[in-house]
Amino acid sequence: MNNGKFAISLHILVLLDKAKGELLSSEYMAGSININPVLVRKELINLRKKGFVASKEGKNGGATLAKPAEEITLGALYESVRQSHLLGSQKNEPNPSCTVGKHINSHLNDLYDETEQILISQLNKQTLADFSHRFT
Repeated sequence: MNNGKFAISLHILVLLDKAKGELLSSEYMAGSININPVLVRKELINLRKKGFVASKEGKNGGATLAKPAEEITLGALYESVRQSHLLGSQKNEPNPSCTVGKHINSHLNDLYDETEQILISQLNKQTLADFSHRFT
């Protein structure tokens, strides 16, 4: 998941929270994040599918939060953008005749799952509102 989706999505949601219901364009958000508006629109599509964002099409369109920032946990956001384990994944098939090799992948998967659950638990202790209050 080390591809920046969480950081970009969180940046978008903080901007929308700070806008207090005003519709923000993808161009405006892209300017703040310093990325292409197309990338912002892709993240907005995912955030809308997950129920975090509402959007309006057209000339005066834009995006806004779909629910109060107090109801959005950072853990829920993380889970909505996660594409793979935070610690990565094994890409090879170790030697099945080796006492370590034949079980390493299953033990790594367990370790990754346990570690990720701790991370999600910590992120669930903080809402978007909590995080957004850091910006004055």
